[in-house]
Amino acid sequence: MTTISSDAVRQLATLSAIALSDQEVERLRADITSILGYVEQLSELDTKDIEPTYQVTGLSNVWREDSVEESTAVRKILDDAPETETNQFKVPKVL
Repeated sequence: MTTISSDAVRQLATLSAIALSDQEVERLRADITSILGYVEQLSELDTKDIEPTYQVTGLSNVWREDSVEESTAVRKILDDAPETETNQFKVPKVL
């Protein structure tokens, strides 16, 4: 079983900018060690005959064609602009 040292937990806390007391370091060390033990236990399972599960709900994406539709609101806004060009505000060059 993989174990993690208290120094490793302190280094992770430093990298995460988290201040931990000695009790918290010890508690996290034990938690991380048990998590790593669980992951090791999972890696022992024989999964060669099991198909990967990508989707469990049976739903699929509904695709539609993208289309540009001119809005009357856009036309009204552009009608109030001092100058327009190809459905855009025309402004003076800044550079």
